[in-house]
Amino acid sequence: MATDRDSVLEAAVGVLSRRPTAHLDEIARAAGISRATLHRLFPGRDALIREVGMLGLQRLGAALDSAAVDEGDAHAALRRLVDTIVPDAMLCAYLTGESQLYDDDEVNGLWEAQIARLHALFLRGQQQGVFRIELSAAWLSEAFFDLLAGIGWAIQDGRLAPRDAAFSLAELFLGGALRTPRPA
Repeated sequence: MATDRDSVLEAAVGVLSRRPTAHLDEIARAAGISRATLHRLFPGRDALIREVGMLGLQRLGAALDSAAVDEGDAHAALRRLVDTIVPDAMLCAYLTGESQLYDDDEVNGLWEAQIARLHALFLRGQQQGVFRIELSAAWLSEAFFDLLAGIGWAIQDGRLAPRDAAFSLAELFLGGALRTPRPA
């Protein structure tokens, strides 16, 4: 039986996002494969960690593309992004917590490119009068991404139903990020 790399990576992120020091045996068990099979797919722990990180960044980029965050009304673009990225919230949680990824220049370059697109979305939204201007676009990006990671952990731990995740993320984030008129 052939082993699907993406399935193994998904199992790995489920383990590593909560227990970054988990042994390869635990990851193999979670993936339903032997440790030997895991080693055939990934030559070592560092390679596995990098591949999970790259998968997360690729999915983030695909979500940004699919949501067309560079186009139109920033509020609508953010809602499209939420709907598109929430299924990969656990991968985003992994990206926020795995410090080993930041030692890799290629990973850093891809991360910077993706996060710059998120910054641009919030900056455009500020210019359109949609998002609060007293909060920097960089901070809005960090806060959004951290809430997204929290959604991933809450789903994984059974504290949030997957069907409620996109609504929960959008409403909580936008409740603090949207610009509201000041009372007279």
